[in-house]
Amino acid sequence: MEVHRNEAKFYEALHPEVYSRKEQKRITQNLATITGQIADNQKNALDVGAGTGNLTGKMLALGYKVVATDISPEMCQILRRKFSAYMPNQLTVVNSPVEDLTFSEGKFDLIAGYSVLHHLPEYVSVLRTLAYYLKLGGVIYIDHEASPTYWQGEPSALASLIKALYFHSNPTLNGLYFSAIGLQVPTIDYTLSDYWHKKEHALDHNAIAEIFRELDFQYAKRMDYYQTSSWLPNPLSPLYRLLCSPEMSYWVAKK
Repeated sequence: MEVHRNEAKFYEALHPEVYSRKEQKRITQNLATITGQIADNQKNALDVGAGTGNLTGKMLALGYKVVATDISPEMCQILRRKFSAYMPNQLTVVNSPVEDLTFSEGKFDLIAGYSVLHHLPEYVSVLRTLAYYLKLGGVIYIDHEASPTYWQGEPSALASLIKALYFHSNPTLNGLYFSAIGLQVPTIDYTLSDYWHKKEHALDHNAIAEIFRELDFQYAKRMDYYQTSSWLPNPLSPLYRLLCSPEMSYWVAKK
């Protein structure tokens, strides 16, 4: 909670890997494609861990009636302010931990979560519960989670060097950007909040796949991708993408 409280005001500035133009375009395209995959789409959506409304705004633009939930009251306040024109008819904001949510079976056509699972120690049981809230023919969209190769060693010494240099240069580039625009942002300690985003207990994509198999989803696909992690262009990016494995994944699963 302290992490969310400290970063809420600066969230969109602190995360170019979320709010870069390239990433925003990718998410928008994904949601548009997913919308066309939902059977008998009544446009009822659940945005879990909505934050300041990254997915919520795009789903509202697609005509969804959205229930947006987040554990942070500060994030919810920003979300309400940003999308006040949609309330209360098209948008409902719920300040709650995801584990405490209660909805009827099959309520939603689309359930989405962006950068959420790695915050949850019990993410497997949460995902199973979310599947219960999804209607038959609906889609779960889980995005922005570390890929299976994120913590693995690269195939060559050169790739390992490029990966290390790329990862360490992005904060420097962002610091230069903030200085150039005169923005002072706090240092955020993500040690406690990003529980599964650590090497010693990395997110288990096999466990995620197993949930969708157990629940007889029509299909579940994981796609890996490279994220844009700095506001200023990183000159190492072309080499990184050429030599190194994608660091991020997203899932699309149809019930």
